[in-house]
Amino acid sequence: MESRAAIGTVLWMAYWWVTRPVDYAITAFLPMAVNALLPMTGMEPVIANYASETVLLLFGASIITVSWEETGLDKRIAAVFLRVIGDNVRYQLVFWFMLSVLLSAVLPNSVVCATITPIAVAMLKYVGQGDIEHSKVGSLLLLTIAYAVGVGGLATPLGGAMNLVTVDYIQQLTGEEYMYVNWIVRFLPIMVVLIVSNVIFLLVGTKREDTLGGSSEFFEKEYKKMPKMTTAEWLSLILFLVAMTLSFTRQFYKDILPGLKPAYSFIICAILCFLVNKKDGNRLMVWKSVQGRIIWEMLFIFAGGMAAGSLITGAGAANAIGEYVSQIGLSGGIVAICIFIAVPMLMANVTSNTGAASVVVPIVISIAGGLGQDPIPYIYAATIGVNLAYMIPTSIRAIPVGYGLSAQYMLKVGWKITLMTLVLMTITGYLLMTYWPTFSS
Repeated sequence: MESRAAIGTVLWMAYWWVTRPVDYAITAFLPMAVNALLPMTGMEPVIANYASETVLLLFGASIITVSWEETGLDKRIAAVFLRVIGDNVRYQLVFWFMLSVLLSAVLPNSVVCATITPIAVAMLKYVGQGDIEHSKVGSLLLLTIAYAVGVGGLATPLGGAMNLVTVDYIQQLTGEEYMYVNWIVRFLPIMVVLIVSNVIFLLVGTKREDTLGGSSEFFEKEYKKMPKMTTAEWLSLILFLVAMTLSFTRQFYKDILPGLKPAYSFIICAILCFLVNKKDGNRLMVWKSVQGRIIWEMLFIFAGGMAAGSLITGAGAANAIGEYVSQIGLSGGIVAICIFIAVPMLMANVTSNTGAASVVVPIVISIAGGLGQDPIPYIYAATIGVNLAYMIPTSIRAIPVGYGLSAQYMLKVGWKITLMTLVLMTITGYLLMTYWPTFSS
């Protein structure tokens, strides 16, 4: 009963997000409301998602970007990017995709998406594409970042906690320490196929001559006309860079400052933004003006998606799905690889990547053991699926939706790239398992 109610709640949320009978933020509160009427799991883990560390990180980043608007830094950043990359849409898509992939290979996906997206939005606003929902280019650019963050997370074990779940199980199976370089070697051909196929998919709907608006010469002139950076601009930029640097270098100081996680770095720097003065001596930002410009909807959508994942996990629906898969009667080979990629992909869309990994990987090990086959290549297949979710605005995909991307557009594009990726990854995984012994070792 609880499992069915949890799955029904998630489907209800997906339906409302796509058809939008109410605002996205209202849909995000459904997990609490339904769980109160039809208890599926404890309310505490559900509520905790609405004040999670990632929500606080997004909150802090949103405040800092308000300071960009106050100082005019957002326009300066946009002009710099347009000056360097140019306004060609294809060049822009490739740049943001590769930047996000590289960063998310070694950093938490949520941190990368939360810091890269507002920079891209600032640029879009500068060229008059700030209404993301009604801008094809703007929507495609934000999708590009969200997709790239998921792809990049697969590149190394440091790409996210879901990968560390895989590493832990492999170490348990082999009884040996797992070397991270082994991961990179084994996933390199998969990453090549993913990056190339995802970029081609994103570029298919664009033309060579498509631009963001304006010309390179125009943006060069606009940049040169800008006055020198003010002290307030410098401080606004420095605070963002400090928060981002502390988040990206967490592994170097976590033993010295165990409490200074990325979320709290952003909160501290957001607080400091309120201490910055303008030339006339008045505060750059005061809460009464800032509160109306914070992207609250983004915070609630992200939290609601995570809360839905808590329902799925807490109600036992994830385990029920896993048990169903285990009873299908798989015999290994390409069919097993396809299912072991497809199921985690679907689960990652409705719950967290880490939650999906925690449920799927032990089931994969059990099924492979029952078939008398080496479970490691099938674990790798499941890990591919865990990292790749394209369709529903849960987890990091809530961030672009919070900035104005239509959830309907995300689903419309997402099911196509999901199908394409599933086919390519199934074929690639099967070929590697069959013809490349290193992949299975």
